[in-house]
Amino acid sequence: MSKEILINVEHPQISVAIVNNSILEEFYVERQDAKNIVGNIYKGKVSEIVSSLNAAFVDIGLEKKGFLYLEEAVDFDFDIENKSYSKIPLNKGDEILVQVTKEPFGNKGARLSTHITLPGRYLVLMPTDHRIGISRRIEDENERKRLKQIMGELNLPSDLGFIVRTAAYGKNKKQLLMDAYFLIKLWSKIKRTLRYRQAPSLIYEDYNIILRVIRDSFTEDVDKVVVDSRIAYRYVYKFVKTFLRHLIKRIELYRGDDLFWEKGIDKQIQKLFESKVYLKSGAYIVIEPTEGLVVIDVNSGRFKKKLSLEEAAFRINLEATQEIARQLRLRDLGGIIVIDFIDMEDEQHRQKVFNALKEALRADRAHYDILGISRFGLVEMTRERIHRTVESIMYEDCPYCEGKGKVRSPITTAIYAIKGLKQYIKNHPFLRKVELIVHPLVLEALLQNKDMLNTLEHRFHTRIEMISDSSLHLEEIRFV
Repeated sequence: MSKEILINVEHPQISVAIVNNSILEEFYVERQDAKNIVGNIYKGKVSEIVSSLNAAFVDIGLEKKGFLYLEEAVDFDFDIENKSYSKIPLNKGDEILVQVTKEPFGNKGARLSTHITLPGRYLVLMPTDHRIGISRRIEDENERKRLKQIMGELNLPSDLGFIVRTAAYGKNKKQLLMDAYFLIKLWSKIKRTLRYRQAPSLIYEDYNIILRVIRDSFTEDVDKVVVDSRIAYRYVYKFVKTFLRHLIKRIELYRGDDLFWEKGIDKQIQKLFESKVYLKSGAYIVIEPTEGLVVIDVNSGRFKKKLSLEEAAFRINLEATQEIARQLRLRDLGGIIVIDFIDMEDEQHRQKVFNALKEALRADRAHYDILGISRFGLVEMTRERIHRTVESIMYEDCPYCEGKGKVRSPITTAIYAIKGLKQYIKNHPFLRKVELIVHPLVLEALLQNKDMLNTLEHRFHTRIEMISDSSLHLEEIRFV
């Protein structure tokens, strides 16, 4: 198997694809006009307290105020002398140190927290928490004990907390110590910046998409990182030389014309925006995101193996679990997710499908919570949404259907054309001729109901001339 990280830089967009054996597993996009702000730290000013929401709106210098739950607010001394942190009552006008935990979405501003976290390669520093924790994804008890023992031997500042990340599995004391020193130095720099910045202002900007992926995903199982920009290549090389020197030979500068096309993933990227995803067996899943939740439906499609209904449903559902987990990561779908598997009567089959889904989700770095599978084949889960989805960055609502995803049929538009024609003639009572300009398909539908037009001509003593214009949108109607 071959695992690669592909980085494509085409101003003003940076695209990063993680490909495993030629199959796209993760895809990220960042643009200059839609830069990621998750992880950024701001010195903000409380602009409003909303008691009914038990929350505060905080001005951090962006177009929309950030949203902070009051129960999450902890005290932070801007003189950096007080080493203790505690929950505080916030008042309008207070200055507060906050970090963005979720991107602005729709009409909502960024979600904020006062629990600052600074992720490194192997550790996460927590200035407001004094505990040492181990990632829950490290399940080996012996490894957890080994890492906890190492952290106890590092002689780290007692007023800072750390979480050992999954990437620390198998790493030695020196590697963890270097990461800890880097984070402590970074936190000291942030504290110095705080002293002279006025609220609202940016105190610390997190890495861009390239370095975030390198930091979080460039592990020993990645065969190479391919970058198609000399500037970005030097950028990555310098970072890896500093933090991941043993992997530096795996970085390559691409000298061809189109990295994604040559690697055969352009088509896979385009399929991210389709609602239907086909499986190898001929079955398919349908993904329908709404504002409140995401619905995923599993269908038998062209599945043709001669099996009983129960066995066929089981096989299709089992196959679908892998693709569902992959699509959740690729599309970065979040919120409430309902998965409708094909009905299975056998309780053992239902449990096996549920276990397979949980196993497939283990590769997902986002936090999620999943309930059991019901008798009707429904699985309910929640998945953390932090960043804007790739679709929301690369697409916008259709100006014609206004986000419905559908347009009027030619017959429906023809009916609206006749209604509009009546009103137009009434508002212009002395017209002797009216030109009705529509799309060719709408004209065809109108000609099938020519008696209606003849009645209008007779009633209003007006000649109606119909004109076909293929440049018009299907729903567009013009009167002259």
